[in-house]
Amino acid sequence: MEPSSIPSDLKANSSPVKLIQGWHKCGQCPEATIPILRVPKNQHLPALRHLKRSRTQLKQSLDSDDGDNLSDHEYAVAYFGGGGNFLGSHATINVWKPTVEGSGEMSIGQIWLVNGPEQEINTLEAGWRVDSDQKSKFFIYWTSDNYQKTGCENLDCPGFVQTNKNFAIGSALDFSVYGSKQVDIGVAIYKSKDSWWLKVNDQEIGYWPISIYKYLKNGAARLDYGGEIYNAKAGGRHTKTQMGSGHFPSEGYGKAGYFRHIQYMDSTGSYKDVEPGKLGKDAAKPSCYDIQIQSDKSSGTNFYFGGPGYSADKCP
Repeated sequence: MEPSSIPSDLKANSSPVKLIQGWHKCGQCPEATIPILRVPKNQHLPALRHLKRSRTQLKQSLDSDDGDNLSDHEYAVAYFGGGGNFLGSHATINVWKPTVEGSGEMSIGQIWLVNGPEQEINTLEAGWRVDSDQKSKFFIYWTSDNYQKTGCENLDCPGFVQTNKNFAIGSALDFSVYGSKQVDIGVAIYKSKDSWWLKVNDQEIGYWPISIYKYLKNGAARLDYGGEIYNAKAGGRHTKTQMGSGHFPSEGYGKAGYFRHIQYMDSTGSYKDVEPGKLGKDAAKPSCYDIQIQSDKSSGTNFYFGGPGYSADKCP
């Protein structure tokens, strides 16, 4: 069953996430400073270990140093590449607060810019994340060695340089409601001279200097968009952690999570729509989480993604 198309009057039906955040009620940061999220020691979330490997590696059962099994990371993503050299990526991402079942599990909606061989993958990443605290939060991530020794989430290590004093990276986001209001964030990462810049809702947040990369100095070879969960398999069954809205793509607008206006930046610095026929898709377990790609004039190339996770008959 084809999902309903995203309405042409989407701007009227969706609520963009304002960069003016709730913490501004207590004041704002002075010039030449930035907000940093403070988390009590006993409330630190688990490190983000989504390990965006190549598609061959995702099908293998390899273990990271902390015992995190790569085969337990499940995706419903669209990807665009084939040896191109891309100077940027953009998508408008529908924000949800999917249920995350257990401690250490997570659910993510994000974009990736990727380059480099399998063991040295370089990435630039941004989107929203929900952990066992059941809050949808904006996050960024980077690695220059396939998630081994370099890189981190948000501002947890040197790398990303924040320049916007009005946006707290890692802070909570407003989120969509099933059958009611829809909340989107526009996320763009693009190369300008010696840096990769991050924009959220058309406002510059900061940049990653190209000096931290080996393979992303000149451009990205692949662009990925979509969702990911970590399945801890508690009790010997598939997790109930949801992806996207927690509903399958076939339910359509207002009920299933989506990405729209999927674009790449070419060598001239212009954004171009990714043609639907050139956008591949990868759903690790379609009976648990799926993805459906489509295109229309108002929303450009877009897709619905997600699912509920565990069910006794379809996703045991």
